[in-house]
Amino acid sequence: MSKLKSITRFLLSLLFIILVTGCAGNKVSESTGEYFDDSIVTSKIKTAFLGDSRLRSADITVTTFKAAVQLSGFVDSKAVADQAVQVARTIKGVKVVNNSLVVK
Repeated sequence: MSKLKSITRFLLSLLFIILVTGCAGNKVSESTGEYFDDSIVTSKIKTAFLGDSRLRSADITVTTFKAAVQLSGFVDSKAVADQAVQVARTIKGVKVVNNSLVVK
């Protein structure tokens, strides 16, 4: 009976370790927590863009991966692109903003 308990504990421990490591991120994929954090950052940036009259109608896509924000799309002027970068940088949780915006 003791041997059965030991085997059961070992298998449960192994299962727990496998499940926990499955949630961990690496250089090319995010952990579950990082994914949610990045989703929140992206939502905050998009909301901030909607609150800015110059950015509200701009065709800007916001993507966040491990707190690095990528802005892509088309804007009417360099000033609008600079404004988008500045607004994105003010959001808590943003480490870096990569500007791939194209002026029409």
